[in-house]
Amino acid sequence: MTPLGSIAVFLGLASLVSGHGFLKSITVNGKNYLAWQVGQDNYLNPAPVRYARRLTNNGPVPDFTTKDITCGAGGNIPADGVIELKAGDKVTFNWDQWGSSHSGPVFTYLAKCTNNDCKTFKGDSGNVWVKIEQLSYNPSGNPPWASDLLREQGAKWSVTIPPKLAPGEYLLRHEILGLHVAEKRLGAQFYPSCTQIRVTSGGTTQLPEGIALPGAYKPEDPGILAALWRIQQGQTKYVAPGGPVWSEAAPNANRAGP
Repeated sequence: MTPLGSIAVFLGLASLVSGHGFLKSITVNGKNYLAWQVGQDNYLNPAPVRYARRLTNNGPVPDFTTKDITCGAGGNIPADGVIELKAGDKVTFNWDQWGSSHSGPVFTYLAKCTNNDCKTFKGDSGNVWVKIEQLSYNPSGNPPWASDLLREQGAKWSVTIPPKLAPGEYLLRHEILGLHVAEKRLGAQFYPSCTQIRVTSGGTTQLPEGIALPGAYKPEDPGILAALWRIQQGQTKYVAPGGPVWSEAAPNANRAGP
């Protein structure tokens, strides 16, 4: 078997065993940019340019109260590439897969890289993360959970960069929250990824103060310590963690429910 064939088999088996998923690539204006793929770069020489920060594996963040929640468990090491785009552009996140049992909300955040340089910015301190899009639970939806919709869309999720956003470098943090074992404390499964982008043209609007990651996600938050069956039976209303969507986000960015 060729080295590339061995890689494909390894990645395929890892996905089947875990039932999880990882961000495979990002599409902007018809161009595809590689995200981090677990284990693959160990076999490729030279390694391809990546535009999302590395992950240790395709599982959830081991402890969402630590700095691993910022950009995933991988050391939050800056990627080599930066995606250039314009305010108002659509960004599509392409996952390798998503498990049917891992129901929960989907969020996207932005953080401005200090000094317009994402190579020196981690975003793991301060209230720097601003939510620009979310879909959580809609009891009348088909399917009702955002992650299940992502799966039915071919493991893809699209967001629009806020149309009035000022130029500069940003971290674009895309995240799925799996609630299938969230009835126990620290059972919620977060799958964040951070993509480096450069807004080349847009408006003059700067990001407001946001939330801190780590810090904003509390183990007892009702959107984190949650029982899927209670929500789905209408016994409790689901409120997603991470605060509201920014008022300057693109239209229809807040799809929290009816």
